Amino acid sequence: MKAVIVDAFTPFDQARYGDLPDPAPGSEDVVIDVAASDVNFPDILYIEGKYQKLPPFPFSPGLAAAGRISALGTDVRGLEPGQRVLALPYHGSYAEKLVTPAAFCFPLPDHMPLATAAAFGLVYQTAYFALTARAGMQRGDTVLVLGPSGGIGMASIQLARALGAGKVIAATRRPEEAVRAADLGADMVVDINIENLRDGLRDAVLDATGGHGADVVIDPVGGDVNAAALRAMAWSGRMVIVGFASGNIPKFAANYLLVKNISISGIQWTDYRARRLDDVRKAQAHINELWSEGKLDPGIAQVLPLAGFADALRQLSTARVKGKIILTTETTEEQAP
Repeated sequence: MKAVIVDAFTPFDQARYGDLPDPAPGSEDVVIDVAASDVNFPDILYIEGKYQKLPPFPFSPGLAAAGRISALGTDVRGLEPGQRVLALPYHGSYAEKLVTPAAFCFPLPDHMPLATAAAFGLVYQTAYFALTARAGMQRGDTVLVLGPSGGIGMASIQLARALGAGKVIAATRRPEEAVRAADLGADMVVDINIENLRDGLRDAVLDATGGHGADVVIDPVGGDVNAAALRAMAWSGRMVIVGFASGNIPKFAANYLLVKNISISGIQWTDYRARRLDDVRKAQAHINELWSEGKLDPGIAQVLPLAGFADALRQLSTARVKGKIILTTETTEEQAP
């Protein structure tokens, strides 16, 4: 099979595109003929050896794929050859075939295109658990989303709206991101490319909420915007740290948390897959349901062949793409149901 292959940790554009033996399933595994693979920032970290968990060589990156099951392990029940599934594996979706635990496969609605299914993998799961399990978002809450043009940001805006947020506010530095955030469902977009960010974001959020502030903050960015968002939070607000796209890991003054009864938590979605797989399954079913109701759109910006992985990751690393990038194989159905 064709695959993106990592033989040693290397700059992401130095991984090679070549041939690997077709995988065989273990007793509790399935093999999937991959139609579409989602492109995510952690894929770069895997290739460059900067992720928390590093697989043995050689390996293929990729954390979400959609396709059809082509082989079942002897102990697999409840899945069938030819069935369309979303897979959320440990890694390996940048390939024509993927072997993964059957438990990490989620059946798809018949009418969902496979490229769409792949895009609903990692970032939508992460945003869902950030909003529900970590932030405890309630209907009517004001949700402030940082980094709205990234995958987590886009998913958080849509899911917050679909799950009943009273107001969704996006904070962005780029005018073109403001239009996209509004299209995704943000009620208000705050320009944070300002001199006095520390006070400016707080003042804008307080003005938009009648002095109440943000009940929930979703932060995949870190850095100076995190410190500003902290000041924009409501009494008993909840901030969820998803990542540090700015490269600057924030520190928090405990006295400020105490004074406003603020809580700050983090999310590592793979821990939910490891510890609460039934909850992950329920979350994916709910995400699929919300898509069927027309409340979610993964915003696929580009569909590239698998061999174009380096271009996809380059665009992702420089924030040049405004939406999801999907890689497709040349030997399987790519986007059609």
